[in-house]
Formats: sequence, C-alpha cells, structure tokens
Amino acid sequence: MLLVCRFDVPAAEADDLRVRARAALELLTAQPGCRGGELGRAVDEPDAWVLVVRFESVNAYRRALSPFPVREHVVPLLAQAGTDAPAAFETLVDAVGGRAQEHTSLLAE
Repeated sequence: MLLVCRFDVPAAEADDLRVRARAALELLTAQPGCRGGELGRAVDEPDAWVLVVRFESVNAYRRALSPFPVREHVVPLLAQAGTDAPAAFETLVDAVGGRAQEHTSLLAE
C-alpha cells in the first residue's frame, strides 16, 4: 500500500516542511509493516512536494497511524497535504533488481 501526499509549499516554508517530513518519516518507518518512505520535490515546480510511504498492507498503514507520537507529529503534517487527489493507493506491481512482481488487487472487480 502506498501513502502519497502532495504539498504546495512556498520557498520560505520549505525548510520547515523538510524538518517535519523527516520526523514523520522517522516515526512512520519505525512502525511494523512500514517498508520505507521518501520526501521529494518537483524539479520543474519547486513549490510542489510529495511524501510517499510504503506499507505491507492497509492494516499496517492503519496501525502505523495509531501510536501517540505519530498522531501528535505525523497526522497534523498529513492534514496539510492537498486534498484534490487520492492519497492511499494499492500496489499492483513492484520491481526490484530487474524483476517485476504482480499483486492481487484488494478491490472487488
């Protein structure tokens, strides 16, 4: 499962976002079932940022948001993300080392 949050951040607030996102990534990636995460910025639009965190499952994602430090520091950051697009995605294909693996959809077809 992927958590994808987009942020529009003016240059004057970029350092604050980096500090808060780093703390969020440290807290989330310490949770069981979290596979990793990253913060990135668009090369052609420096005010556009994205936070991506990978989880083993939807349940792992939900459990990761439960501890108090996560609710205290991460949830307020996520609340500032843009809401004009979905934020939670299921992983259908992933690849490592030149080999791709397909995953069964969680959605009923």
